[in-house]
Amino acid sequence: MSQIQRNSRLFILLFMGMLSAFGPFVTDFYLPALPQLVNDFDTTTSLVQLTLTFSMLGLAVGQMIIGPLSDKFGRRTPLLLSLVLFVVSTIACLYADDIHTFIVCRLIQGFAGAGGLVISRSIVTDLYSGNALARTFSLMAAINGVAPVGAPVLGGIMLEWTDWRGIFVILLVIGIILTLIGFAQKETLPQENRFKGGVLSTFSQLIPVLRNRQFSHYLLIQTFAMGVLFSYIAASPFIFQEHYQISPLLYSICFGVNAFAIMVGSSLLTPRFANAITALRIGSTIFFLLGLATAAALMADLPFAVVEGLLFLMMFFFGMVMPTSTALALDLERKSAGNASALLGFTQFLFGGIVSPLTGMGNILVSTGLIIALCCIVMYIFSRVATQK
Repeated sequence: MSQIQRNSRLFILLFMGMLSAFGPFVTDFYLPALPQLVNDFDTTTSLVQLTLTFSMLGLAVGQMIIGPLSDKFGRRTPLLLSLVLFVVSTIACLYADDIHTFIVCRLIQGFAGAGGLVISRSIVTDLYSGNALARTFSLMAAINGVAPVGAPVLGGIMLEWTDWRGIFVILLVIGIILTLIGFAQKETLPQENRFKGGVLSTFSQLIPVLRNRQFSHYLLIQTFAMGVLFSYIAASPFIFQEHYQISPLLYSICFGVNAFAIMVGSSLLTPRFANAITALRIGSTIFFLLGLATAAALMADLPFAVVEGLLFLMMFFFGMVMPTSTALALDLERKSAGNASALLGFTQFLFGGIVSPLTGMGNILVSTGLIIALCCIVMYIFSRVATQK
């Protein structure tokens, strides 16, 4: 491989990693400010959690629309349009003067951010296959780890001298930078490989993908694993800052440490296994056991150090489950990579949007623990079915 080819591959990998991390960054960056939003908008905790829920719903629906369209029109144009929309919606968030307007703006912002998520996976699937695809997704997951590691820490630091609007100014700058870089991204889906039917019939190709039983197993593994992650994301600001009485900055550091565990699990441990199936089988089993232990610790109201230690270990093996199941799923549906990627993203964020507000019902420690336990159990069942051969 020539130096030019290596540089080009590195550029694609870094840019795809940044795009796929865009959604988590948008979600995680303002987490330390969630309690502040309650006071600033003079509203309730449940409504503030809806800003997270509607952002994830936007990410879910956006992927279902943008993914299939990228199979029809190519990757580059839908990507650029979604990035421009993200910039516009972020500006609207900055000028929101009540919680309901802010929720709507977050919905649009999530929809726009979905373009980077779904198309980055499709572009990587266009370029790689087999074990190379699994390794590339593992490397992307490592890059993704930078976003959740840095986002809450940076958000917590910023709250020392600004408010949530300062955080959204940074999101705006990042969106503008990614848009400018996007113009340098070349098309990866040749004209002859694009869907030849009409625009509406493009979405009908989602059905054959769903009929692929093995793909559906991997999809459900990801959906319920992400249910664990999103319930933790939605509940952790209130559990850590209000129940355990830690500062926004310390919460941000803990959140970043847990995200770092995801990065280490995906980039250092996963590639050591002979194939993605083995890595998924082992990772999902340990993730299941640690998830049950974490749920029990929350419901028993054990000390902060115990809960944080279990969360760290659980996220480590979460980092093994996600890239392996993604690679295995998309390798099955190479001809409909946009649709397959859209389904993976849609179910993850739709389910995340459902479970997030449920963590705030009743005793937040008990409700969050129950959701984590149930999601881990269902995830483990489908992982056994998917990896039994």
